[in-house]
Amino acid sequence: MADPEIRIDQLTGTRVLIASGRALRPDQFSRSSRQPNGAKGCPFCEGQEGQTPPEIDADRPGDSAPDGPGWQTRTVPNLYPAVVPEPEGGCAGDDTAGAFASSADPLLASARSTEPDMFASRPGYGAHEVVVNSPKHAASLGELDQAEMALAVAAWRRRMKAHDDSAYVQLILNQGSDSGASIEHSHAQIGAMQFVPAAVARERERFNSYRERTAGASLLGEVLREEIRRGDRLVAIDDEVALICPWASRFPFEMRIIPRRPQPSFENGDGGATMLGRAVAALTDLFGEPPQLNLWVKTAPRGAEHFHWHLDLIPRLEPASAFEMATGVNINITSPESAAESLRESIA
Repeated sequence: MADPEIRIDQLTGTRVLIASGRALRPDQFSRSSRQPNGAKGCPFCEGQEGQTPPEIDADRPGDSAPDGPGWQTRTVPNLYPAVVPEPEGGCAGDDTAGAFASSADPLLASARSTEPDMFASRPGYGAHEVVVNSPKHAASLGELDQAEMALAVAAWRRRMKAHDDSAYVQLILNQGSDSGASIEHSHAQIGAMQFVPAAVARERERFNSYRERTAGASLLGEVLREEIRRGDRLVAIDDEVALICPWASRFPFEMRIIPRRPQPSFENGDGGATMLGRAVAALTDLFGEPPQLNLWVKTAPRGAEHFHWHLDLIPRLEPASAFEMATGVNINITSPESAAESLRESIA
């Protein structure tokens, strides 16, 4: 039994405990049976366009009418948005501290006042959209063929680029009820925000710091070069991107898609759709059914010249514990090396 290790993620500096011995616990990775809901009553299926808000973007190769059948991908506002559009005449949430900090932060306020407001807040302005990945009722990305996957990823990029005036644009995808998905039909979400999340800001700072120390090298580019040389966490590689299990994987079978040539912004980059399809298919082959999963993209914040986008994907195999919630340190019971070995055997 391997001893636990503390590993530090190169991009964020966060610590992860690799504790492979915990995988020996009974019923590890057992999955409760899930019955698909099916297309009946699904608001995202073709022909049900009236059940969503009016579309703001769609792939319609035959020039069909908006908000009707004939589309390949379709984007609508989220009915239950996490952020809302700013009213006409607003001023970016009236937050003068900027995208990387907030004037609502009491620590900033305490530098200017002897009586900071410890409970200040700012409006949650931005945009929250849903990108429906296919007109057919696909409950998993794994049900999309290569052409459909390429169309979906192109739509993600197009909608992210539409919000390039935002401080940060986050793409996420939840697949399965345990992942947080409330609708079974495969869809991604775009969140355009007026601030840069702390995790992204920290990654940006580490990219810049590494670049300064190495006279211009890319942190993730250097990591990828070494991963390819070592090979023990490399799952697959093509002309555009590589698929790895990160050194400090926080979750079992966590994977990361990295462009082989550093590209700051996912929305302005290319590649990755084919590899994403292969990654999801490998998980399906490995676990015998399409996995519940979470997927997200890290892309350059507005104004950041030096970044390296990547797409992270985790299958939802076990719930978070109180230790993770209390400390922010994940305990991963499957080493990325053993996960990569299994995935290499399953990937097409």
